Amino acid sequence: MFSVFEYVLITFYVAVLLIVSRWIGQQAFSWMPPQATAEAQRVDDLFSFLVSIGAFILLGLVGVIVYAIAFHRAPPEDYTEGHPSRGNGKLEILWTATPTLLVIWIAFQSFNIYQQLNILGLNQIVHLHTPLESAPAYAANVSDIPKPASETIDVFVRQWDWSFRYPNNLTTKELHLPLNRSTRLKMQAEKVIHGFYIPEFRLKQDIVPGRNIDIVITPIRSGKYRLKDSQFSGAYFALMEADVYVESLDKYNQWLAQTISSETTNTKNQAVAENIQPPKTLFKSGWYTVAPAQPAIANQRKIDNDT
Repeated sequence: MFSVFEYVLITFYVAVLLIVSRWIGQQAFSWMPPQATAEAQRVDDLFSFLVSIGAFILLGLVGVIVYAIAFHRAPPEDYTEGHPSRGNGKLEILWTATPTLLVIWIAFQSFNIYQQLNILGLNQIVHLHTPLESAPAYAANVSDIPKPASETIDVFVRQWDWSFRYPNNLTTKELHLPLNRSTRLKMQAEKVIHGFYIPEFRLKQDIVPGRNIDIVITPIRSGKYRLKDSQFSGAYFALMEADVYVESLDKYNQWLAQTISSETTNTKNQAVAENIQPPKTLFKSGWYTVAPAQPAIANQRKIDNDT
């Protein structure tokens, strides 16, 4: 049995571990890119908590190991075996129930955050018992109060190219988002799965061919970001990048007006440039490859037939 002094030492050690682990968890916020959306805040909070838990477990185990090595080593020339210890029922329940409850809580918080992220069109994935024709599941956003998106932008992705169409039918190679306003992105993919990923947004959404998937984001930090393809979609997937600009509503509307009035230009696709180069080896594998999509026309406005 432990003495009162030993209980005091254990309590002090656990208190120090909690303080140090909490400090390490707070440092985890600086390990991530700056939070650029309202949705990123909840994701970073959960990440910080997981880091704190991991630090507490790691430091606790290391401390026990160091204590055992320092104070419970067998004396020299002592080769006798230790006492065959039997199981402790209370200890067995403690180290079984505690991790179980912790994992359940983490799973609940993760699912809660997923529900609060406004991701639409995934009803077929989340609820497998529903038919494919069922309506998409509407999840609440971060504030738990549904807010309509102020803008809707179509995102088209193909091998290996991003393009974006705005409400005024303007199509560009850049994604512009108004600051502090919810924007719905309607995403569509051709042929293979692509991944919409902006590290500062903390959102990584797969775009599945044949399925329209919407996400609603609320940028809270102006600046220039980089959109990447998080899924391996072929030989040139690393070249699938696009500039993302978060700006005030006035600058956003000004950019739309200026871009509409500018001349259409043919954009360059680096994947196409590399694909048309002659092979550097005589060996031919005969494998089927998908040719990159031809360069799209930037700053192009589609005119409706009714206008």
